[in-house]
Amino acid sequence: MSLRQRLPRLGACLLRGLAAAEHKSTPGLAPRAAALLSSRALSRAAASALGAASNLPRASALPQQSVLSLAALRSFSAAADLPAHQELAMPSLSPTMNQGNIVAWKKKEGDSVQPGDILCEVETDKATIEWEAQEEGFLAKILVPEGTQGIQVGTTVALLVEEESDLAGFKDYTPGTAAPAATAAPAAEAAPAAAAAPSGGSFPPHQVLAMPSLSPTMNQGNLLAWRKKEGDEVAAGDILAEVETDKATIEWESQDDGVVAKLLVAEGTSGIQVGTPVVVIAESADAVPAFAGFTAADAGGAAPAAAAAAPKQEAAPAAAPAAPAAPAPAAPAAAAPRPAAAAPGGRVVASPYARKLAADAGVSLAGAAGSGPGGRVVAADVQQLIASGGAAPAAAAAYAGAPAAEAYASYTDVPNSQIRKVTARRLQESKQQIPHYYLTISARVDALQRFRQHLNDTLAATSGGKLSLNDFVIKASALALRKVPEVNASWYPDFIRQYHNVDCSVAVQTPIGLMVPIVKDADRKGLAAIAAEVKELAGRAKEGKLRPEEFTGGTFTISNLGMYGISQFAAIVNPPQACILAVGTTEQRVVPGAGGGFEEATFLNCTLSCDHRVVDGAVGAQWLAAFKAYLENPATMLL
Repeated sequence: MSLRQRLPRLGACLLRGLAAAEHKSTPGLAPRAAALLSSRALSRAAASALGAASNLPRASALPQQSVLSLAALRSFSAAADLPAHQELAMPSLSPTMNQGNIVAWKKKEGDSVQPGDILCEVETDKATIEWEAQEEGFLAKILVPEGTQGIQVGTTVALLVEEESDLAGFKDYTPGTAAPAATAAPAAEAAPAAAAAPSGGSFPPHQVLAMPSLSPTMNQGNLLAWRKKEGDEVAAGDILAEVETDKATIEWESQDDGVVAKLLVAEGTSGIQVGTPVVVIAESADAVPAFAGFTAADAGGAAPAAAAAAPKQEAAPAAAPAAPAAPAPAAPAAAAPRPAAAAPGGRVVASPYARKLAADAGVSLAGAAGSGPGGRVVAADVQQLIASGGAAPAAAAAYAGAPAAEAYASYTDVPNSQIRKVTARRLQESKQQIPHYYLTISARVDALQRFRQHLNDTLAATSGGKLSLNDFVIKASALALRKVPEVNASWYPDFIRQYHNVDCSVAVQTPIGLMVPIVKDADRKGLAAIAAEVKELAGRAKEGKLRPEEFTGGTFTISNLGMYGISQFAAIVNPPQACILAVGTTEQRVVPGAGGGFEEATFLNCTLSCDHRVVDGAVGAQWLAAFKAYLENPATMLL
């Protein structure tokens, strides 16, 4: 248990000691002794003891460093109303996790907990992981119910006590209260609290569905189209809507039966955060009319703000949620002064995360007021900027030296899709953070072209199908990765991870951006299987129908621009992979012949982009040599 969590117990013990001393020195205090069990009463007793008890030294007579101030003791009192406990916060269970979803609690309130016990299952940005307890105790209170999504790392989700006897102290505890048995607030104060509480109790039984996380890296999505309308029946497996994620357009399937009672978000809405309520499912059609006035506020969440919607300026009293839900960040104090905004056109000092939030939301930080050290713009400033309607689009002020829009006679602003935004961010990070270097080879592919023609003739006469040059490149790359496994790897701060499987990502240009479907275990598949799989994956990629598992987890990427007549280019490494192969077109060259004289030959230029942290130059050269050998002697691919 941390010192911060032990302080309430230490403060309470000290206060009880002071109260006991007062009782001992002053007969007749027996009726007050029971009241002193309350830490608030104890703090009053401590003040009296320190100021008036003749058998105790005054605070002024004690060394300054040996006594906690009375104000500090009183500050313990709120926490001391509860038995000593430990707050369990949402942990970071993967290197890139900043929020998670509680899938299921494995312990219930009152259960004994031992180190190594599974507390709950948490869905991270990568997988569903079991959260293990680190200390022993008893689970006193679950603050966030299972099924809650978008819980920020560090948010308190449960309370743990040391003694079983302390469980009773949390029986009626709700977040935001100082004590479980607190007296009722005056009616004037209770009204705002009731208004802030979810009003789901006034509606028939229902289930609020939030925007799901449909890909490992998704934190927001665009709702392209509803497949069900209000009043429609829904069965498990039915398609509710089409959602555009950061990777593809994915169909959102219903998990339960019911009736669509209310659509909280209109189709075409962009930038819906994961966890935002979007639809209400009722148990029967008879209940649908009761949800005519249902809003996102009734669901306990906020609807995505429209860009043109003016924020309400009414000040609402803060109130604790009536039921345990994903805790929301505390609102800043109304009286807190806002820092001065940066001068327009001047350099904006902002944290990397603040810049990412602004870029994702499409707002400009130019002139934004920063509350961080030295006027630095931090994430909270960006969130407030977005909530207040935002500034000019970031694209319009991306570069301080860019000419004003009015300087151009005519132009069209094309909105960026989620895929394009994510691709831009990841490639920028790759180019800035990964030390690239490039190796180029020219492989003579005359034998490969003849071999390919022979195989295509065979396929045409039997099962059909056709092999492309790119299919041979994928197969040769996969076999070279098996031969030089140091290239089939990723960089981590404390180690380099070499993968045992060879999964080749193939870059495909689609109408909404670049996609990289994966040919898994490419080294173990035949050329015909690779050709069929690439054709099928590329087709669905262009339609935006790829499933998340079909474009996440590759270990090596191949980008081919040969069909556009590009002779040679250098690609950007696709993190967390260590290498990407850029393939150009074939070209004819005159070369010395075997028996003297000259002859025409066909060559293919390929450039390998490497992460120098993972792949040294000599290792990259070894891989290219193996790759070239397979291309120039294609029959060896079948061995």
